[in-house]
Amino acid sequence: MDDQNKNLLLATVLSGVVLVIWFVLFPPEEPVQDPNAPAVAEQTVGDQPAIASGDLPTADGSAAAAPELSSEADAPRIDIKTDRITGSISLMGGRVDDIQLADYHETIDPESPNVQVLSRVGSDNAYYALFGWAPVEGIDAANVPGPDTLWTAPANAVLTPETPVTLTWDNGVGQVFTRVMSIDDNFMFTMNQTVENTSAAPISVRPYGIVRRHGQPDTRKFFILHEGLIRMSDGKLEELDYKALGKMDIDEREGTNAKRIEVETNGWIGFTDHYWQTILIPDGDAPFRSTAKFFESREIYQAEAVQPAMTVAPGEKVEAGSRLFTGAKEWETLKHYEQDENVGGFVDSIDWGMFFFFTKPIFWLLHNLHALIGNMGWSIIGLTIVIKAIVLPLAYKSYSSMAKMRELQPEMEKLKEAAGDDRMKMQQGMMELYKKNKVNPASGCLPMIIQIPIFFSLYKVIFVTMELRQAPWFGWIQDLSQPDPSSILNLFGLLPFAAPGPESVFAILSLGILPILLGISMWLQQRLNPAPTDPAQAMVFAWMPWVFMFMLGNFASGLVLYWITNNTITFIQQYLIMRSHGYKPDVFGNIKKTFKRNKKAA
Repeated sequence: MDDQNKNLLLATVLSGVVLVIWFVLFPPEEPVQDPNAPAVAEQTVGDQPAIASGDLPTADGSAAAAPELSSEADAPRIDIKTDRITGSISLMGGRVDDIQLADYHETIDPESPNVQVLSRVGSDNAYYALFGWAPVEGIDAANVPGPDTLWTAPANAVLTPETPVTLTWDNGVGQVFTRVMSIDDNFMFTMNQTVENTSAAPISVRPYGIVRRHGQPDTRKFFILHEGLIRMSDGKLEELDYKALGKMDIDEREGTNAKRIEVETNGWIGFTDHYWQTILIPDGDAPFRSTAKFFESREIYQAEAVQPAMTVAPGEKVEAGSRLFTGAKEWETLKHYEQDENVGGFVDSIDWGMFFFFTKPIFWLLHNLHALIGNMGWSIIGLTIVIKAIVLPLAYKSYSSMAKMRELQPEMEKLKEAAGDDRMKMQQGMMELYKKNKVNPASGCLPMIIQIPIFFSLYKVIFVTMELRQAPWFGWIQDLSQPDPSSILNLFGLLPFAAPGPESVFAILSLGILPILLGISMWLQQRLNPAPTDPAQAMVFAWMPWVFMFMLGNFASGLVLYWITNNTITFIQQYLIMRSHGYKPDVFGNIKKTFKRNKKAA
């Protein structure tokens, strides 16, 4: 086998390896599962055991004495009605366990179900928040409110931003527990808990909040997105996915897999999903214990915020406050809570990634362009124009160098003919030619190097931020966070059958209009670059636009739109800069000649 055929074979194998690695790192997005799909309910009578002395509700152990109810479903409920949240709270345990978001639907169809964030015990993958008091001294577990305590509330009470609801429970031995629940206009609940001690002896209790998930939820399982436990502890962010939670060491104090952090100030803890999260936020700057737990026997994941013990003297009352955020990870909303309501670092609950110094500014610019333009698709195009303007000085030097290299192409062909099979002589001749004409062959890589962190950061922004979810552009692109729904396999909707879905083996061939435009834009841009002297390399470069067209075909439409815009602007910039240096690029004139030369070389 001659050297040229070896080079071509090697280049082909390497291209295949690149494709495999790419799809491992950036797999096509999975179809969105409807979390509201019917599920078989497990029948339980109060899902949790009693509170052990001096500790919190556990997920394992002996069952507590339950109220006289046949199931949790029989417990009375309080409706929640706001412009942004609907649902209800169970009076069994005072659980916040039924939350739907009025502004968000499962799909772009306005008739599709609203997004369900929290769900009741007995439903598939129950997910809810609990608040209460743990006994420390002078009172036992049976006399503090627990997960199965049946609270009382005023008749016909409805929780709205204007009407808080008060829950009460009298343990019958001298203590009365009260919880005032309120909600704001967005996604924040406030829980003010009090204990009044009418007995003759002091008691000591610890206020707590718990967020609990039954079973591991369906996740995207994508390295670019964190889903799982998230917490802020003294200004330090920690993220633990569900796999990591299951591998935590056994904490002897907790009796299960757990990781405790004693937070001095500025902290919160909870669970985050792709677009939604449920977070416990103890009030003020007081210290608290932040604990992540996993109960393996029942596959329950738990986040706890436990405040310091409080002593209640006879005839006195103590109060403890905390907040619960459960809703969409909207940047503006999180920023409001961080800046105006003292929830430190709350914007960082959005997964900005390790390149946050790129991701945050790019999102900020995109967000403000959207506020100005009103359409996220055109805002992405505007963002691309701004970025290209910023890097234009560097691009100018690179494209100027490319223009000079194009001018040297005839001389390089002569060097190749003179050197024959002597590669060393060829390389030395090229270096002398570059030096004589003051050309830096590496400068052509500069625009691509600059694009890599920008591309990754924008990919991150489009994938993780709430603002891109179900954001329309125009025509057939009604969700920029999803792949182009059109397909060449049914002639973009002209043929009477649907295109194959992402789970089909034909999905990679189901190219939409945007991916095809991407391939064309990359090919046009490549036509302005100097062709490699090695025929095998030239063949690989000739195929790269079409390879990338398939690689990016199932990526989010917003990302493909950015790449098309970037390629188009790059082509225009490079063409004009080359013309300014006296070189007239022949974009279409040598296509047939180049194809024949590469075919002959192969």
